[in-house]
Amino acid sequence: MASDTLDSSCLPLQEKIVHNNKTARAIELLILSLFVSLLVYRVISFKDQDYYFPWLIALLCESWFTFTWVLEVSTKWNQCSTRTYPERLLKRVRESDFPPVDIFVTTADPILEPSIITMNTVLSLLAVDYPINKLALYLSDDGCSPLTFYSLVETTKFAKLWVPFCKKYNVQVRAPFRYFTPESMPLNDDSLEFQQEWKKMKNGYADLLKKIDLAAQKPFPCDRNSNFGVFYAVHRSDHPAIIKVVSENKEGTLSDLPHVIYISREKSPKHQHHYKAGAMNVLTRVSGVMTNAPLMLNVDCDMYANNPQVFLHAMCMYFGTKNEEDCGFIQFPQAFYDTLQDDPFGNQCANYYYISNGIAAIQGTFYAGSNCFHRRKVIYGSSPNDTKSENIGNEDLHKMFGKSTELRDSAAQVLFGSNEKIEDQKIPSSFIEAAICVAGCRYEYGTSWGKEVGWLYGSATEDILTGLNIHGKGWKSVITSPDPLAFLGCAPTTYPTSLTQMKRWGNGLLEVLFTNQNPLRLTIKGKLWFRQALGYLWICLWGARSIPELCYAVLPAYCVITNSHFLPKINEPAFLIPMGIFLTKNLYALWELKRLGVSVRTWWNLQRMGRVNAMTSWLFSFLSLVLKFFGLSKTVFEVTQKEESSNDGDDRGRFTFDKSPMIVPGVTILLVNLTALVNGMVRLSRSENWIGPLGFGEMFCSVCVTLCFWDYLKGLFKYGKYGIPFPTIWKSGALALLFVQLCRRSSQSF
Repeated sequence: MASDTLDSSCLPLQEKIVHNNKTARAIELLILSLFVSLLVYRVISFKDQDYYFPWLIALLCESWFTFTWVLEVSTKWNQCSTRTYPERLLKRVRESDFPPVDIFVTTADPILEPSIITMNTVLSLLAVDYPINKLALYLSDDGCSPLTFYSLVETTKFAKLWVPFCKKYNVQVRAPFRYFTPESMPLNDDSLEFQQEWKKMKNGYADLLKKIDLAAQKPFPCDRNSNFGVFYAVHRSDHPAIIKVVSENKEGTLSDLPHVIYISREKSPKHQHHYKAGAMNVLTRVSGVMTNAPLMLNVDCDMYANNPQVFLHAMCMYFGTKNEEDCGFIQFPQAFYDTLQDDPFGNQCANYYYISNGIAAIQGTFYAGSNCFHRRKVIYGSSPNDTKSENIGNEDLHKMFGKSTELRDSAAQVLFGSNEKIEDQKIPSSFIEAAICVAGCRYEYGTSWGKEVGWLYGSATEDILTGLNIHGKGWKSVITSPDPLAFLGCAPTTYPTSLTQMKRWGNGLLEVLFTNQNPLRLTIKGKLWFRQALGYLWICLWGARSIPELCYAVLPAYCVITNSHFLPKINEPAFLIPMGIFLTKNLYALWELKRLGVSVRTWWNLQRMGRVNAMTSWLFSFLSLVLKFFGLSKTVFEVTQKEESSNDGDDRGRFTFDKSPMIVPGVTILLVNLTALVNGMVRLSRSENWIGPLGFGEMFCSVCVTLCFWDYLKGLFKYGKYGIPFPTIWKSGALALLFVQLCRRSSQSF
């Protein structure tokens, strides 16, 4: 018995598992050698070509493809994952030793992000398996909506019934909209007490849904003398700070709810609010004044806690790492519920599994903007083994964190205070005035917020920028994927929504390269590992890929129309090089996904949408960055619409089109390649030797591009929302005609 106890105490709380990657490495090196061979062939045979222009464009594009492949191979070279053991944690660490956690839930628009989605996330987080007296939940409402506040108040009332029910019966799915399904109905052999309470909970949740739905259907009354009087005559972009303590666990009892606090930061048209990064910094400051937990979990409004032990899995990382610097932040992967079959829009990121495992084996995974536990001291700008903080005086703290004495004192506790001081029980309602002060839109002026402290400003993807800064200081990060998955959210189920999301990602990632947190700069002047920098470059260059992808997509059409070529002819031995790249790279991608149990249809959708997204949404993200660089436009943060119901009828997974200009490049590329194919077939019908004058490789490439845009082709012949709007078709047709005319004129010059 003693031996068993000893063995149990010696077992690790978390374990890094290194995966065998030899086969994948061999294939990746083979593909790289083919890329290099193609470039060598291009350079050697350049002087012997009759058509310099397409040959030069092909050389430039293929050089870019080789470069991005090197980045990908470097990132994926080592593969590892981390397994956590929460059952061991509970035997070795007392609950009283668990660190307090401040939970941040962010929402920005009650229309695009329906309140009931946010409230389900709140309910799931309030009911996690963790000491209630060590939790505080902050809801940031950037839309300053009385509906959101009302929903939170009513949800908290229901939570007082829901949380004890989940704990009593060990409910595994603690978001009610996912729990109350036909599969969860009580069985005949369940106790009568459970059946009665289950029915009571279901009816209570139905009442909550009804209340929120009725409140959303009409303008919300904001009587000056009611609890909603603070919302009277306010505008979402021009209003004072609103902070309400909805629920407060004053006694710190385990039978009550955690603190629940509503925040709508001050906004003014005269002051920049920095989108989500600004909201996160306000949450950090307000929570620092009110509760000051050493750990902070940030969650998007649609990402509910799917695994009730998610906090315990995080604690396995927290207590299981020997060195603090190895655990700067703890990331859980983003996964989705009710996903579209075969991922028709390619936005569920299944093909990034190996990238994630690869980056985890270097300096740690990227910060993904949600599902992440942060150390407050890391967010406050601390570096590993930082001895400089010991010499920071009150004046320096004021310069860094602002004029609030309460925030200065709490920051001092975090940076060089003891854990005992940090964990002192606080009563949030006692700090309302101080919290309103730090939530002001002028508070950050003259401080380090957004520059050295907190979530960094300068990019629409504040997560990547902030995570890059953390890694640049020498911290490492960890990621684990428990079973069941820790968090689940909703992925876009319509094509226009997916386009908007991809554009925002591409634009924000490119912006990172033009900040002080450039990966190469942090490698030279900071503590970012070189291969980690290559991994960041791989993801930050998403938008820049649009130009070579676009050029390579129209290059075959150009060659067919001008009767030139950029590929070796089919009867030349060199033809085997590009054909080998095409076959090996696609078969390798298929093999990787099949190892994950992904269908062939999903593989095809990911392959084609990778091309389509690059030439549509990513192209516009690149163009918007160019316009911003020349001062012709400003960054606009576009909120991704969250679908409230999974039952959207026939629209789920089907391509619908709107008047978005992002669709124009895709239709233009399709029309150009269709024109080239018709041109080529006509010429083929007049030729006796189809191998020589036509160019088999170019025709094959045009067919592949057309297949990638197959849904666009179907949209040309449909009407309504399933058809491409006529103005878009006319614009694309004009651009395609212009391209064809330029091709014919250029053939006389090159």
